[in-house]
Amino acid sequence: MTPKTREQQLDELLDRQAITELIMAYCNAADRHDHVKMRTLYHEDAIDDHGHFANGPAMDFIDRLPEIQAGMAILHHNVTTVNLKLDGDRAEGEVYILAFHKVKDQGDGYDVLIGGRYFDQYEKRGGVWKFSHRAIVADWAYPATPSAVRLDHPFLAGAHIGRPGPEDPSYAFFSLFKRGER
Repeated sequence: MTPKTREQQLDELLDRQAITELIMAYCNAADRHDHVKMRTLYHEDAIDDHGHFANGPAMDFIDRLPEIQAGMAILHHNVTTVNLKLDGDRAEGEVYILAFHKVKDQGDGYDVLIGGRYFDQYEKRGGVWKFSHRAIVADWAYPATPSAVRLDHPFLAGAHIGRPGPEDPSYAFFSLFKRGER
């Protein structure tokens, strides 16, 4: 195999960074319930397999997100290990995640921490990397009923408290990060 030129290595590094930023933007869009931003992350003909929530066109999944997320008091996606393989204008990724969910119910709600992976296929079209296929794989779940989340804990006294949607304090703090944008 012929060694890659420095230019090829730099191009690959830039592609890897763009895909990593795409993955992180997904987490932000999911946690902030930013469906406009979420739509910008997938190609129009992309597929999303989120198990019983949705399996088919990604745009259909995004259309259902307000309903799916309505019961979520807190969503918190954390990416850990990212394994990427690039091949020109297409790539594949196995992305490890920890996703915390505080679900509303009649009482204190309940928590579900999920350890899993995304199996991703990406394509660069018009110079922009987006998801062409994303599938969630659950490796484990850690439930807690009732919820163990306590926003009134003394460690949080005086802290800004994150929220799904446009009321999240990040929108008032940042001037460069905009709701609905990558």
